[in-house]
Amino acid sequence: MKYQRVLLKLSGEALMGDKQFGVDPDRIAQYAGDIKDVMDQGVQISIVIGGGNIYRGLKAEENGIERVQGDYMGMLATMINGMALQSSLEKQGLQTRLMSAIKMEEVAESYIRRRAIRHLEKKRVVIFGAGTGNPYFTTDTAASLRAIEVEADVILKGTRVNGVYSADPEKVLDAERFRSLSFQQAYQHGLSIMDLTAFTLCQENNLPILVFNMNEQGTLQEVIKGKEGTGTLVSNTH
Repeated sequence: MKYQRVLLKLSGEALMGDKQFGVDPDRIAQYAGDIKDVMDQGVQISIVIGGGNIYRGLKAEENGIERVQGDYMGMLATMINGMALQSSLEKQGLQTRLMSAIKMEEVAESYIRRRAIRHLEKKRVVIFGAGTGNPYFTTDTAASLRAIEVEADVILKGTRVNGVYSADPEKVLDAERFRSLSFQQAYQHGLSIMDLTAFTLCQENNLPILVFNMNEQGTLQEVIKGKEGTGTLVSNTH
């Protein structure tokens, strides 16, 4: 395997499958199966999931909800998704730990960096919930921060398309897919891979980002093996 310890970043919307909101049981079961396949190869996996399938804090102000309050509501949504994924992973026979940046002792451990690393060393899937625990930061930023803290080799950003394109490939048929990019090139092209805070954290800490299609069964294992032509790698060494 090319990578031994990874952080998998999933959007909340990815869990919806073909639904309009909530969690699609078939999609989350597919994700759990793919994660089990790579865990069986000895890879250590931690996960950050967004909450956009349940609640999006950035749109809260449009509904008359104050921004900070809305962001905390979004953090709670990530915990719901984390609990759903945890249940699905445990059905696959995996050991898991859900860790929260906000104290909620009845459902999750409070996040402690050393404990998270120890869980990974013990071959447990660690799910990081509640973002960074602070408003004004996205789950992209939480993913970058946690990946750096647990010394992950790479952030694997699971999306609906196989990599980073010059334009939205679902709207522009002749959009070009990049096989690899430097952080600087991504800035120059104005590519929306992660939010700027998250992206800068990765660049400054030399943490590569690999964007791939999580919805294609087996692709997760291919990117961790380093299969040529799978996804787009963004790094300082392009």
